[in-house]
Amino acid sequence: MKNLLLPIIFVLGCFSTQAQSIKAAVVTKPDTNSINTFYVSNKFPLLKQAFIKLPIGSIKPGGWLKKQLELQSAGLTGHLDEISIWLNRTDNAWLNKSGLGKYGWEELPYWLKGYGDIAYMLNDKRMLATTKFWIDAVINNQRSNGDFGPLVYKGEGKRDLWTNMPMLWCLQSYYEYSKDARVINLMRKYFKWELSIPDDKFLQDYWENSRGGDNLLSVYWLYNRTGETWLLDLATKLDRCTANWRQANNLPNWHNVNVAECFREPATYYLQSHLLSDLNASYADFNLVRNIYGQVPGGMFGADENARQGYTDPRQAVETCGMVEQMTSDEYLLQFTGDTFWADNCEDVAFNTFPAAFTSDYKALRYLTAPNMVVSDSKNHSPGIANDGPFLAMNPFSSRCCQHNHAAGWVYYAENSWMATPDKGLAAQLYSDGQVNAVAGNGQKVNITESTHYPFEEQVSFRINVAASVKFPLYLRIPAWCNNANVKVNGKVIPVNAVPGKYIKLTYTWKNGDVVALQLPMHIKVKTWGNNKNSVSVNYGPLTFSLKIAENYVKKNSKVDVQGDAGWQKTVDPAKWPAYDIYAASPWNYGLLLDKDAAASFAVIKKSWPKDDNPFTNTNAPIQLVAKGKQITSWTIDQYGLCAILPPSPVVSDQPEKTLTLVPMGGARLRISAFPVVK
Repeated sequence: MKNLLLPIIFVLGCFSTQAQSIKAAVVTKPDTNSINTFYVSNKFPLLKQAFIKLPIGSIKPGGWLKKQLELQSAGLTGHLDEISIWLNRTDNAWLNKSGLGKYGWEELPYWLKGYGDIAYMLNDKRMLATTKFWIDAVINNQRSNGDFGPLVYKGEGKRDLWTNMPMLWCLQSYYEYSKDARVINLMRKYFKWELSIPDDKFLQDYWENSRGGDNLLSVYWLYNRTGETWLLDLATKLDRCTANWRQANNLPNWHNVNVAECFREPATYYLQSHLLSDLNASYADFNLVRNIYGQVPGGMFGADENARQGYTDPRQAVETCGMVEQMTSDEYLLQFTGDTFWADNCEDVAFNTFPAAFTSDYKALRYLTAPNMVVSDSKNHSPGIANDGPFLAMNPFSSRCCQHNHAAGWVYYAENSWMATPDKGLAAQLYSDGQVNAVAGNGQKVNITESTHYPFEEQVSFRINVAASVKFPLYLRIPAWCNNANVKVNGKVIPVNAVPGKYIKLTYTWKNGDVVALQLPMHIKVKTWGNNKNSVSVNYGPLTFSLKIAENYVKKNSKVDVQGDAGWQKTVDPAKWPAYDIYAASPWNYGLLLDKDAAASFAVIKKSWPKDDNPFTNTNAPIQLVAKGKQITSWTIDQYGLCAILPPSPVVSDQPEKTLTLVPMGGARLRISAFPVVK
């Protein structure tokens, strides 16, 4: 992994166009010596972050990304308050100043942090009204001592504060959208109350102890707006009382969501401590879990609840919650460090793992998704997976935590697609169709319209819309997989030697109508997973490909075969929200035949863009690969109802050679993404 302390690298060039000069450079990250006064960023003594998150409302998604948010709005996310018993407005602890009620824990804030942000981004009036109802309730029900939310105690009178951590994020988003000063007042009072709690009663329960870093982020958010130094004392207390994510070759626990969410805590506190050991601890945690359990495609790791020794095959799954939290961690770490590694990982999860956790209409989801998954049903597959129960079915009434927390995945991705820079510029981070409205340069408003079908196409175009010419730097991320990226301005090539994993920085006095065209050439790359049976995965640009398996959807009653902690409202009609078991309707047990030049074994087939703007289905996939392979008859469904563990490669097969179709992994609800190689 790259060293974050590498100096900024410049490859300078100038290009004259229409009497103006474009200064082009390749940089590791922006220079943090400047201060962007247009946006809230870290106050001293916090380290200046490399990138600054733009306020909610600055980015308007388009294309496939907007489509995912619209599907969520029309689907489970947008209507979960009509389904989930935990969002019932009767006897809900979030609606009582006493903090008491039958319902009320993490479910409401888990859902609201995505639901509310989608409402703000899409300007959906119905969703905005619902968001305001819950936000008002939280603010109005704050208690006189500063505490708020459900009163949950975990032994010896120790107050469980985990559920308040995601609710603070909901409040922060609402403040960015509304500038409602009540949010600042609530957070100030609450944090003073937290500071008063003795250490031996603070963050003692499992979840809050693991996840204190989420609370830490909120403290820094408030500090950067008020500058009150006592908040730094609370930050130190939070770091001190949070689980130790700085252990050498060990983690405090191996729960997949905790790992994906909490490994960033030392790097977060690094902003205050300035200790490289804190920053390096987060990198070490990321590497540790992936070196053991993440020798698989898709950006995640195998931990169908908790990672278990010996369970490293690509059939081991990860929670939908874990995907959302990993993407969120990547987005924060990109801001803190400027390291494009985190953007690359975020894309890997977002494109190749996250969409497959849902039905294509986002009306049902499953708790667990694996790189190799040839059955997705409500049967008990334990101990093949860690959980004992129906954890593989697509069910809108089940998967209690993921049912609510999945809402934030795409909208957080959209919010971080553009960022401001300390030198009053803008950075395109996660490429997608849409617009950004921001302030740059001398303080002028800038609108940039981004047009692309990335990651399914190579070109990304940016049209600059300004009332008057304005000079500012524009940063374009070059993904680590991309060689020979090139950029044009107004149709003319800019001479710059792009480097994978760095940024092209274009400094120019931009005028209305200027067009920047970034070309990110995509090629086939075959990756061998030497620590996982010498299996291989196939990539084209940022996309990983899976065997195309015919998927047979069997509709079921959502109230049947649910997890033990599931709950739904009495009035909900399961016929409107069906569950599905998905079974393979074509053979799946194939190994690949590879030429000496492995990449030459595949043909790329490009198809028309889907009319509904949703490329994450097998039918709609705008790119397919054609390959050769043989069936491996000994590789079957095992005693647990899962695809058996990978046979070690190379594999001998006496079956005839077949032509195989591979589709993007993110649209394949059933998939073989880690392939054996046939001898």
